[in-house]
Amino acid sequence: MILGDLLGTPVHDAAGLRLGRVADARFTINGPPGQLLADARLLGLIVSPHSASSFLGYERTGIARPWPIAHLLRWRHRGSFLVLWADIDMIGTDTVRLREGFTAYNPALNDTGNE
Repeated sequence: MILGDLLGTPVHDAAGLRLGRVADARFTINGPPGQLLADARLLGLIVSPHSASSFLGYERTGIARPWPIAHLLRWRHRGSFLVLWADIDMIGTDTVRLREGFTAYNPALNDTGNE
């Protein structure tokens, strides 16, 4: 599957309740850099209940300039969360279903698991 095809896909919980749309993907770097780049691994997907557009990096803490853009994007993505790859039950052509008991993390979660 191509990641671009997944963006904007509706996300549902195990009971079928719609939670939002895939707005972005979060990757983590595994190991030291190789010949060109370090290996990247998909950590999870960011789900936004209000918008399927990108965060443009503004979900990360500390980015607040230019303030009109930061404010608008934070408002558009209010309620967004990161769901880890292990909590994804199924990815279909028209939906992503999360497993029962999934955990919704702050989208600013870094790759070590700390906020």
